[in-house]
Amino acid sequence: MKVAFIGLGVMGYPMAGHLQKAGMQVTVYNRTVNKAEQWCAQHGGDMALSPAAAAKDCKIVFTCVGNDDDVRAVVLGKNGVLSGMAAGTILVDHTTASAKLARELHATASKLKVGFLDAPVSGGQAGAENGALTVMVGGDESNYVAVKPVLASYSRFSRLLGGAGSGQLAKMVNQICIAGVVAGLAEGLNFAMQAGLDGEALIETISKGAAGSWQMENRYKTMLAGKFDFGFAVDWMRKDLGIALEEARQNGAKLPLAELVDSYYAEIQAMGGGRWDTSSLLKRYR
Repeated sequence: MKVAFIGLGVMGYPMAGHLQKAGMQVTVYNRTVNKAEQWCAQHGGDMALSPAAAAKDCKIVFTCVGNDDDVRAVVLGKNGVLSGMAAGTILVDHTTASAKLARELHATASKLKVGFLDAPVSGGQAGAENGALTVMVGGDESNYVAVKPVLASYSRFSRLLGGAGSGQLAKMVNQICIAGVVAGLAEGLNFAMQAGLDGEALIETISKGAAGSWQMENRYKTMLAGKFDFGFAVDWMRKDLGIALEEARQNGAKLPLAELVDSYYAEIQAMGGGRWDTSSLLKRYR
């Protein structure tokens, strides 16, 4: 199967690599050309100089870029992927973006008889590199059924959660939950350090009980060491929480904890930690 992958960031680069390893014929596009050249040298696929050129003759086109504006540029802009896609093909957007944009793209693609799925992922850079992502999908069931075996090349689980925009709404819930867990972990570890507890012994004990979490298991060592260069950046978390908070303003949901944690991350950015990972909330307390 010939497919295209648009966006070779920390997530897209390994995801596209898994597609190539799975036997797909992959054409990539990236705004920074040397990144696409590097990917081709490593994985043996092809590269194109525009999203439309990458999408030409492809059954499925994947996008994984930064935000709503980036998605619009590579999908709807001059030489965007939709101008290169034929009827009966499918566009899968892995970007964490707004549900509103997902619905807009679904409507636009449908007019061209192109399928569209909003399919944000969870699992971070490590999940992308290890092919162990979770994919939250919104869109038409027929398109999901067609794409699901391909998603399996870089995911351990995917699920269709409803119509267009449902994948993005699910990702918002994902980020809301993570924000609360990381904030609790940072506060707890700061308390432990102030109280003079042995951090290693503490986490070995409480991680076996109800307090245990992925964040605790995977981040406590680096947090105790004061190192915050492992995973999802604060800048991106604030972008994601901003999307969730805006959606909440539209649907009437109350997100007091998410608002509070977002304000904490704003403080981390002011400290120069925008590129630190999300566990850097501990720095705010220390």
